[in-house]
Amino acid sequence: MLSTGALRAHLLAARLAGPVATPRETSLRSYRLFAARDPRVLLGLAPDRAWGERDLLRLMADKCGVSDDPGHVSGPDVIDPERTLAALDAFAERLAGAAERRAPVLFGTGHPHRLLGFYAGIADALSAAGCTVLTPAQGRCVDITTRFGVRTYNLDYVRGVALVREPGVRVPGSATGAHTHSPLPVRAVLEGAVEDRGALPELVVGDHGWVCGAGQLGIEAIGLADTDDPALFVGEAEGRVSVAVPLDDGVRSDYYRPLTRYVLNRACLSQ
Repeated sequence: MLSTGALRAHLLAARLAGPVATPRETSLRSYRLFAARDPRVLLGLAPDRAWGERDLLRLMADKCGVSDDPGHVSGPDVIDPERTLAALDAFAERLAGAAERRAPVLFGTGHPHRLLGFYAGIADALSAAGCTVLTPAQGRCVDITTRFGVRTYNLDYVRGVALVREPGVRVPGSATGAHTHSPLPVRAVLEGAVEDRGALPELVVGDHGWVCGAGQLGIEAIGLADTDDPALFVGEAEGRVSVAVPLDDGVRSDYYRPLTRYVLNRACLSQ
């Protein structure tokens, strides 16, 4: 069993928390864009209130532990490991609740190269506990606006975790999906489930647009978010996202394995 102290040490050693690789400049740029309601950083969320840059900085200081000094404009950003641990405990509580009621669950990631293993381990455990891990709309096309223009992607699932791939890219079981912040994939998945008269998720687990897009539609959603992803934390503050876990979402994929073990143990789902 991984203790809280051991996980705290791992978070700092792997730079999942503490000083992280996300530059302060990148985080502040995201806050400016969010305050201007740029859809690239809203991630499918439609905030109830106006969030100015100072409001967002205070929120992110509270939720993540970043500096609330607007004059601090460069260098690495910082995540408080205690906030990460507290959020992981809340994340585990939501998983335990889903397992107890055997709820249908949807997993989706915009960071397949990094986070697929984290979500897949949880999907395996929830499936073993009697939850249905949903995989609707496989192969459906989704048009997503990128900096290179509108591109068409295909929905796919690896070990029960949804991701999007560029057309023609299909390596069975691989994590070679596209990095995306868009909420359009989760909307396409939900539309597919309705069209097929299948079950809808009672819980969505993921990141970026998967979490904010689902939460905006009234579905319980929990996920991981970096310091430059204010949408998940705004969603949590406004009650659309149940849990947002602050951590660096771009480190090596194997560094997330201890987090999987920790949350499954906390949720009494260890296999």
